[in-house]
Amino acid sequence: MPPPTIEESGVTRLPLPLSRPTTQGRGVPRWPLRLLAVSLVLLGFAFVAGGSWLIWLGGSAYYLTAGAGIAVSGVQLFRLRKSGAWLYATVFSGTVMWTAWESGLDYWGWVPRLGLMTFISFLLALLLPILKVRKKTAFTLAGTMAAIFVVAFVLAFVPYNVTSADGPFPDKPLVAAKPSVAPQPDGDWSVYGRDNDATRYSPLNEITPRNVSQLQREWVYRTGDLPPAGQRNKWAAETTPLKVGDAVYLCSATNDLIRLDAATGREVWRYKSQVKYENVPYTAACRGVVYYKSQTTSASLPCSQRIIEATLDERLIAVDADTGKACETFGTHGQVDLMVGMGRSVPGFVAEPSPPTVVNGVIVTNQEVLDGQRRWAPSGVIRGYSAETGKFVWAWDVKRPHDHAEPSPGKSYSRGTPNSWTIMVGDDKLGLVYVPTGNSAVDYYSALRSPEENAISSAIVALDARTGESRWVFQTVHKDVWDYDIASQPTLIDFPDKDGAPIPAMIVPTKRGQTFVLDRRDGAPLSPVEERPAPASVLAEDPLAPTQPWSVGMPRLGFGNLSERQMWGLTPLDQLYCRIKFRRARYEGEFTAPSLTRPWIQYPGNNGGSEWGSMAYDPTTGVLIANWNNTPMYNQLLTRSQADTRGLKSIDDSAFDPDGGGSGAQAETPYGVSVGPFVMRYTNLLCSEPPYGMTTAIDMHTRQVLWQRPLGTARANGPFGLSTGLPIDLGTPNNGGPIITAGGLVFVAAATDNLIRAIDVKTGKVVWSDVLPTGGQATPMTYEINSRQFVVIVAAGHHFMQTPPGDYVIAYALPKRGG
Repeated sequence: MPPPTIEESGVTRLPLPLSRPTTQGRGVPRWPLRLLAVSLVLLGFAFVAGGSWLIWLGGSAYYLTAGAGIAVSGVQLFRLRKSGAWLYATVFSGTVMWTAWESGLDYWGWVPRLGLMTFISFLLALLLPILKVRKKTAFTLAGTMAAIFVVAFVLAFVPYNVTSADGPFPDKPLVAAKPSVAPQPDGDWSVYGRDNDATRYSPLNEITPRNVSQLQREWVYRTGDLPPAGQRNKWAAETTPLKVGDAVYLCSATNDLIRLDAATGREVWRYKSQVKYENVPYTAACRGVVYYKSQTTSASLPCSQRIIEATLDERLIAVDADTGKACETFGTHGQVDLMVGMGRSVPGFVAEPSPPTVVNGVIVTNQEVLDGQRRWAPSGVIRGYSAETGKFVWAWDVKRPHDHAEPSPGKSYSRGTPNSWTIMVGDDKLGLVYVPTGNSAVDYYSALRSPEENAISSAIVALDARTGESRWVFQTVHKDVWDYDIASQPTLIDFPDKDGAPIPAMIVPTKRGQTFVLDRRDGAPLSPVEERPAPASVLAEDPLAPTQPWSVGMPRLGFGNLSERQMWGLTPLDQLYCRIKFRRARYEGEFTAPSLTRPWIQYPGNNGGSEWGSMAYDPTTGVLIANWNNTPMYNQLLTRSQADTRGLKSIDDSAFDPDGGGSGAQAETPYGVSVGPFVMRYTNLLCSEPPYGMTTAIDMHTRQVLWQRPLGTARANGPFGLSTGLPIDLGTPNNGGPIITAGGLVFVAAATDNLIRAIDVKTGKVVWSDVLPTGGQATPMTYEINSRQFVVIVAAGHHFMQTPPGDYVIAYALPKRGG
């Protein structure tokens, strides 16, 4: 008999569901979606507020419209409505189209616009099941967003702004005549720029692109010259050592002279210069020394070969190259006082960080005068001294150009005149020394300058090395109020005339990224130069030059003018901040006039283009190598009371606390000045898109770019001053120059990633690198000893590049043959 049914047993039957109920949110917590919704509302409000301000300033309407959409999307998502997701998807799609319209295929332009938006899309996709969207659909969308994110991250490791080498590489000199480089053994590096022409080219060829991967540290020497404990770091030994015979000669950050054994790095002798910490300027430390072989002292006598340096506390020192003992017949017991005739000064105001130049037995000295301090600062006078005796020979003072004597007691050289702080170069055959000049004291106001000062500022001035008389002047900026002083050492070359015959010429790099080629006999341009209209002054009492020179016959080391579209950041909020900052400032191109009522953008900045590291030139192929900066500045003139309120004091004031030659009181003028990088205030990242540093190869036969690539990775850089550790070739600011070897390599450090790298000169690709213990903001050198080629770099950090201080001298070589 069958069992009774439920109905027959009197039990009430309950309906059984065929599946689980689809009630919204059941089994899935709603708070993550609502948390995301609140975040979107806040983001939207920030977009609306900032976007409204940007529109009022004349900028893009995207942020206002997108912000409204994002905010409404957040409200709807908080209410658990699908329409919120659809609205966000619409904003995201519109952002993609807007990004493509503004940035094209520029990868770095996509990062701030879509990085955060894509991440939000990923989170929203994961939470779509709360809105009754099928999990499969939601997770497919989330997977797509994740894949986009991963692909975008991988693409960050691809170098951008690259010009690839796609043509034949030059294989012959620029002119048929033998290069004019002064003879020296191939294995030596006896002058700061390796030779008297400052080519930074070595004929050594043991290390090549094929074996450079085997390069290893051979020895490390530490100078022990570091900032005192607890003191602010204000120096960087930007030294390029010399190598003569079996000796390496260098100076420490505070001018101690050192001889090392070239094979082992062992210290042979050290001459203590006794330079005090307070004499070190905030802008540089010792860059190099001079090797001089006496023409009058017997080779068997002391100081027949001598090492000469100009110090940070204004002395000229000569020591015996063999023993390190002072040359007693030079000056007073081996020293000459360079403060004679300089008048009133204080420690750190005037210094000589660059090695002097010797032309036909005359030591020519120049000095750096700290920027931004006083209109009537110490003089920028150029002086000549006998390399044999240290005796004063002549002075060139722009305000008394034909009076070449030292001032009488109680008098001084003309104060506040343009100074020359970088490395000069001389021409023994023509008997000329070429002086790269800066501005009159205080950079950003010119109304108090004399016509004589305006005529020779930011120029190359050729002086007769025998008399100090000026022979010619070529100016790269007229009436400079942008601190576009010439920071680079010129390079002497042979340049072909229309028939191919050699002309004695020079290459003049500039902070502007303009490179001029001049006849070094008379300063006439050998490649086309145009005078182009420039913006007018906004200060009625300080009119500016109506035109400025542009070197149109050489590739520009730089990019076009800035625009709002090029503003950058890690997120769209960063970019919005920078867009507002850009629109608030005055910007009319490279020569935007300084202003008082609002900030102005200086681009390229006062650390732009080619800096003191200069360029390297291979006279056997006519290839020119340059590393350069692309870093805008954000400046504003200040009334005297505003400068006082900000605590800007002159170096003569007891409260002086400079920040590296940027902002300054500009005492004895109507205005102080605030100078700083164009950065996001909180992340400390630059507001403009990468790259910020580049390396370029130029064929001087055609004056065309052979290749160009970013220089510097993100491995030691990142937001909030943190190191990312990522080898992303975004290009970083850099100080220090390149060298070229006959082995087909370019060696350069300079960048803020603390790497020294070897670059294949034919392709521009990095074929070797090593991590330095700190920043290598110096120009390397190479030499040969015991049939082995060495590459040496001084790694001492740099306060302006924000790399920590160090005292390292590091030599690399291939492993010894046979192990």
